[in-house]
Amino acid sequence: MTEALDEWSEFNVAMVGATAALAGLLIVAMSVNIGTILKSATLPARAAVGIATLVLAIAVTGLALAPEQPSAVYGGVVLVLTLLVGGFQVHAIRVIRADSSEHHGTPAQQLAKSIVGTLPLGLYLAGAIALLAGAVVVGLWLLAVATILAIAAAILYSWVVLIEVLR
Repeated sequence: MTEALDEWSEFNVAMVGATAALAGLLIVAMSVNIGTILKSATLPARAAVGIATLVLAIAVTGLALAPEQPSAVYGGVVLVLTLLVGGFQVHAIRVIRADSSEHHGTPAQQLAKSIVGTLPLGLYLAGAIALLAGAVVVGLWLLAVATILAIAAAILYSWVVLIEVLR
């Protein structure tokens, strides 16, 4: 797997650096309004899933830079980390749906909102399974797409948190 990962090293270096910088900026932005965020029923869960998703992207791309890593080990670690972040996602969905003060839209709109956060996690899971099955190239491509979507989803969650603070 080392050769396959070597081909992705520039991508992973760029993603881990950019994602870590973004995570730092979002944590600072949220900490300015932490009192207001904590008073909300849903904002802490949204903030947590946004940050957890960014940490997952950092971990997946950072661990890809580790030398001489067997694909099964990398796939197993990605699988475990994704399941952990999936717990944050499930918690956020439950908290948001349980909040009676928010209008959640039609069932189709609710599904679309849930897909935003779960799609990257599904791709991380698929990539991890592909790596565990020995389909290294497919697995690495799935992880790359998942990372980009995870960053986009985390930005969206964080944007909602920061906008809701100002309402």
